[in-house]
Amino acid sequence: MRVAIAGAGLAGLSCAKYLTDAGHTPIVLESRDVLGGLVAAWKDSDGDWYETGLHAFFGAYPNMLQLLKELDIEDRLQWKEHTLIFNQPDKPGTLSRFDVPDIPSPFNVIASILRNKDMLTWEQKIRFAIGLLPAVVRGQKYVEDMDKYSFLEWLKRQGVDERVTSDVFIAACKALTFINPDEVSATILLTALNRFLQERYGSKIAFLDGSPTERLCSPIVDYITERGGEVRLNAPLKEILLNADGTVKGYLIRGLNGAEDEVLIADLYVSAMSVDPLKVMLPKPWKQMEFFKKLEGLEGVPVINLHLWFDRKLTEIDHLLFSRSPLLSVYADMSNTCREYANPNRSMLELVLAPAKDWIAKSDEEIVAATIAELEKLFPDHFGGDNPATLLKSHVVKTPRSVYKATPGRQQYRPAQVTPIANFYLAGSYTMQRYLGSMEGAVLSGKLTAQAISEALPVANSSNLQTLTRPPATNAATA
Repeated sequence: MRVAIAGAGLAGLSCAKYLTDAGHTPIVLESRDVLGGLVAAWKDSDGDWYETGLHAFFGAYPNMLQLLKELDIEDRLQWKEHTLIFNQPDKPGTLSRFDVPDIPSPFNVIASILRNKDMLTWEQKIRFAIGLLPAVVRGQKYVEDMDKYSFLEWLKRQGVDERVTSDVFIAACKALTFINPDEVSATILLTALNRFLQERYGSKIAFLDGSPTERLCSPIVDYITERGGEVRLNAPLKEILLNADGTVKGYLIRGLNGAEDEVLIADLYVSAMSVDPLKVMLPKPWKQMEFFKKLEGLEGVPVINLHLWFDRKLTEIDHLLFSRSPLLSVYADMSNTCREYANPNRSMLELVLAPAKDWIAKSDEEIVAATIAELEKLFPDHFGGDNPATLLKSHVVKTPRSVYKATPGRQQYRPAQVTPIANFYLAGSYTMQRYLGSMEGAVLSGKLTAQAISEALPVANSSNLQTLTRPPATNAATA
C-alpha cells in the first residue's frame, strides 16, 4: 500500500518507519527544506547549529529508546548523571540537586527527595508524598479524571504547601509544557510523575551528540528510503482533495519557484502536521463532523528557544538545569552536554523562554536583552565586575504554535489516530496517547498510526509492530 504522509516531524517519520516495517510504502511530504518539524535544526554561516528547542531525552521514553535501538543509533544518546538540578534564585550562582541513587523505583526517587535539604522542608516533603499517594495507588483512571483541574488546583486540593509549587513545579511545568502550574492540566504532570516513580531510570536525562536533524531524523529517512519509501522536502500540502463520498482523492502539493502544482495519489493518507495547520487544512465537509469539530478545543502553545555564544566558559556543568527564573524554564551549556557542540573555552547556552505568550511578538533584541538580565542573576561571577562575559552572537527561534497547550479539559479533545474518513489517519503528539506533547508522544503517535493501518490492511510477511510499555533498561542504566 502507498501511504502519503503530510509532515516530516518525528510523528510523520516514525509512522513512515513502522509502515515500512509492515510492508507498506510511505511517501512523506515536508513543506520546509528541513526535517524534524518541532525538532528541526539549522546551521548558520559559521557552521554552528541552532535548534527549534532544547531537546532532552528521558529514560521514561520507551518508544523513543526502542526506535533508536531499531535504527542502531543508541550510542548517539549521551546519558547524564541521574539527578535533577535546580537554580536557587534566593542564592544566586548556587544549585540544588535531587540525586537519584541506583536502587529500584520508586525508592530511588523518594530517596532523592528526602535527601534534598535546599528546597523543601520535612513537613513539605511529607505533605507532598501524602498528596501524591492517590495518583500512585488509584492508577491512570484517577490521573485522567484529574484533567478537570489545573496542577495548582490539584495540589491545593491535596493540601500540599504552596511553596512546593514555587520551588519545584513551576520549573517542571514550564520545562514539560511551556506553561505554569496554574494553567497546566493536573493529568499531564501526574502522568509524568508516575512514569518517573515507576521506572528506575525514568527521570534520567540524555542529550543527542549532535543536532536532531542530522543525528536522529536523517537515520530514520535513510531507513525509510532503503526499504522503498520516499521523503520529499519542499513539498507543501496545499489542499486535501476529496472524492464524492468524502474520502481522500489525493494530496495537492503546491509547486514552488514557478513549478506547477502536483497531485499525489496514494491508497491511504496521513496527516502528521501539528494540530493548528491541520485545522486550517481540513476540507470544508469534514469540519462539520463531530470528530474534527473537537480539534477546535486544541491549539499550540508559543515557544521561544535561544542560543547564546559567549567569549568564555560560564559553567562546567554537563546537564540540564531548571532555571526557576520568571522568564526561563530550562537551559543547558551545550558546549558541555553535546559532543558536536563541544568547546573547552567558550559556552553556548541553549535556553527555553516560557511562558512565551507575552514575548513571541517582541524583537529578537528585546528577548536577548531580557535573557541576559536573567543570566546576570544565574551567573553573578561572570557578569559582575570590570570584565563581564561578552555575548559573541545569538539565535532566537520562535515557534508561535508548538505542542498543544495542555490546559485543563484538553484530554477530551485529543483525537484518535483512526478518523471517520476510511482512508485518512492522524499522527502527532496532540492525538490521544499516554504521553503529553513531547518527542516520545510524537514517536508513539506515529507508531500507533502505523499499527492501526497495518491492522486494517495487513501485508503478508510483514514484521509485527509492538508498542513498548517499558524502556530497555540497558539504555539508561549502563550509560
